[in-house]
Amino acid sequence: MGKDNIIKSMLSEKVSMTPNGFVADQLNPEQFVDCHELFFDKIFEIHSSDITGVEGYGEFNEECKTEYGTCREFLIDTFAEDKEGYWYNWKEMFETTVLEREFFEKYLQEMKDRIPDCEGKRYLVYNNTFFINMITDGKTTVGFPDWSRSGICDFLLDFAIMDLNKPYLHIPELLFEYCKKRGIVIPNFKERFLCMAYYKGIDTLRWHASIDDTESCTSIMKSISELKDRIYAL
Repeated sequence: MGKDNIIKSMLSEKVSMTPNGFVADQLNPEQFVDCHELFFDKIFEIHSSDITGVEGYGEFNEECKTEYGTCREFLIDTFAEDKEGYWYNWKEMFETTVLEREFFEKYLQEMKDRIPDCEGKRYLVYNNTFFINMITDGKTTVGFPDWSRSGICDFLLDFAIMDLNKPYLHIPELLFEYCKKRGIVIPNFKERFLCMAYYKGIDTLRWHASIDDTESCTSIMKSISELKDRIYAL
């Protein structure tokens, strides 16, 4: 059975892999606020998937297997310097690109400090919730067509990616109120959100630095550095 078919077998029927609609990136902030609960509903449906028989952490390979035994191994190995391929010897970028060593290492440590809060939190994650990758009609449907980055991790990763993509939408603030309204209790919400956000934030920062996208790097650094105050204010 192929990867997409295995994932489909895990998913609720309420989650569409072949949605009709338009790219969610086309929603303006007011339109998103009006339908944000629909997005959250569908993302939580992903996280409610039955992952019995799926072990470990990390992104799925083509056989829908993960590479890591623990959350710590997954998050930390993402930034290993000796990985073959695109990121081999990536720390040279501190000398050759706009990637700032002090900033990167500060938030890598902030991530590491919070990993214990995320350890043991295993859910199916889409891991690609940038608005360009979600399809909606803005009223009744949100779908997820591209599962190439999916895997197993703390489910707050999917919400952290949305916030990294569009921090002005105030995703964690909306999520906090959404959960309170529905009686959803997320233990250690603040530290887990920050861990996932710092993980994806510095990984995305590294990518934009590698392609000399200075504007995006500046925006990402601003978002990362402001996030703790936002989260602790909840």
